[in-house]
Amino acid sequence: MKQFLLKFFTWWSGQTFGTQLWTWRFGELVGEDEQGNRYYRTKGRKIDPTLGFERRWVIYNGYAEASRVPPSWHGWLHHTVDVAPTEENYTPREWEKPHVPNMTGTPAAYRPSGSTLVSGRRPKATGDYQAWTPGS
Repeated sequence: MKQFLLKFFTWWSGQTFGTQLWTWRFGELVGEDEQGNRYYRTKGRKIDPTLGFERRWVIYNGYAEASRVPPSWHGWLHHTVDVAPTEENYTPREWEKPHVPNMTGTPAAYRPSGSTLVSGRRPKATGDYQAWTPGS
């Protein structure tokens, strides 16, 4: 019963019941990436009259986070390229980096120098800064 309610009301831990039903009725599996995310499009590449192009979507394997979509699938998902990576021999570019999860809000988040979160104290101002004093 708990799993049914989670599937019915939550979207962040996988697909909802509505998405599962929509995918079953109108979806066609295109492929799967190395993280287990599954990519779909409208059956028969049918053009959606409202959008003017075919619908494409992803069902995340686990936590739903957009940064988990690899560059190869991102281009296809956003209609930048017409051919899915599974339909061609895709090789990643040398500048494409492997996936790093979004660490915002965690202790491993990026903290630039000067941030009060780095050490708890902001470093003293250097000589290029003059503090404003009222009346001067």
